[in-house]
Amino acid sequence: MSFREERDALGPVQVPDEVYYGASTQRAVENFPISGLTIPLPIIRAMAMIKKHAAHVNHGLGLLSVSIKDPILVAAREVQAGSWDDQFPVDVFQTGSGTSTNMNVNEVIAGRANELLIGKRGGKSPVHPNDHVNLGQSSNDVFPTALHIATVLRLREHVIPSLVLLHERLLKKSEEFREVVKIGRTHVQDAVPVTLGQEFSGYARQVQLGIQRVQAVQKHLSELPLGGTAVGTGVGAHPLFAGEVIDRIVEETGHAFLEAENHFEAQAARDAAVEASGALRTLAVSLSKIANDLRWLASGPRSGLGEITLPSLQPGSSIMPGKVNPVIPEAVIQVCAQIQAGDLAVVLAGQGGTLELNAMMPLLGHSLLHSIHILGNAARLFAVKCVEGIVADRKICAANVERSLALATYLVPSLGYDRAAALAREAYERGETVREAALRSGTHSQEELKEILDEGILKSLFQ
Repeated sequence: MSFREERDALGPVQVPDEVYYGASTQRAVENFPISGLTIPLPIIRAMAMIKKHAAHVNHGLGLLSVSIKDPILVAAREVQAGSWDDQFPVDVFQTGSGTSTNMNVNEVIAGRANELLIGKRGGKSPVHPNDHVNLGQSSNDVFPTALHIATVLRLREHVIPSLVLLHERLLKKSEEFREVVKIGRTHVQDAVPVTLGQEFSGYARQVQLGIQRVQAVQKHLSELPLGGTAVGTGVGAHPLFAGEVIDRIVEETGHAFLEAENHFEAQAARDAAVEASGALRTLAVSLSKIANDLRWLASGPRSGLGEITLPSLQPGSSIMPGKVNPVIPEAVIQVCAQIQAGDLAVVLAGQGGTLELNAMMPLLGHSLLHSIHILGNAARLFAVKCVEGIVADRKICAANVERSLALATYLVPSLGYDRAAALAREAYERGETVREAALRSGTHSQEELKEILDEGILKSLFQ
């Protein structure tokens, strides 16, 4: 029977009023109340998925009776569905293998399974959290396996769709602003003209490349440590256990997970997670640059660049009436700063592996999943609440081009660099445009300047 057939046969998830998590979890809660931060729920639910399929496989291998398997399946399904989210209180800052969280999951599932069997919540009989729910497993291989599964699924279901939406909105604006000529800027100084559409095409490409980076890291995250148990040797697990459990996870998720090629690497190192965090960090750098650019392009509205207008979402000042701030770009920039800080925590946790085990996995999981969560939210918000509503101020864009001294660049072929530079300097000192300075000095006629500055600019941008 496939997992889907089994799921349908078991019927809808039941949600009792309360559950008892066992003594091991209680000790962890009492002895390590450090931060109030708990393990991200996507990791908890991935662990429940593992326990569910482990029970099915262990039964098929003759290691678990049907009377024990069935209530474990029901309880694990309920945990995976989020019915018991409030029963996972263990602090992020716990034993570095995640043993406290693994036992928390084992005890919630066993406690609920016992209630289903004998009507009494909790306990270790007839379903035992270690002997039955954790059969063939160790915290050392289950926690990193759940981390990989949760990361892949959240990237696929949360981050990538949000980035695709942002990419689409930026591309749409790129096309909308295709013919809006504006002044370019390098070193925060006037440069030769570009189009607003070209600027937005650059932003769209940054996001597109970010999507590709996120997609690329999923290859290494797809290798699962399950089956290595304590140190990578697989002691205590049936030789077929890991492969069959992973096959069922593949069927459920639709993602090509596979057993780790080398279990010693898979448990001693968390390099794939560090790589994933690096992709998020790069995206954060990209989004921060884009958000900051939009903030500057919309600065003003009368004493700044003012080349675009951002949607007005809320009053921008508690003292200055009528002021409107770039709320969404500033929120995105702060999210990006947090992601970059979180990446440092992931890097430090990643290098926390010693010999056969990484002993900083809870911190790594918390930081990585938190970054995934806020990045996906920020990208979607950025697309819908900011980019979608951007309007170009075509008059200001055109006026800024005409006023820019960088137009002297187009006179270099006819005047030479030094004479064109002198003309730009004269224009600056006299408060003239380059066009006005050239006409006054007699270097070019009105018709010549129209051909060089007007038609020449358009030709350089649209040829």
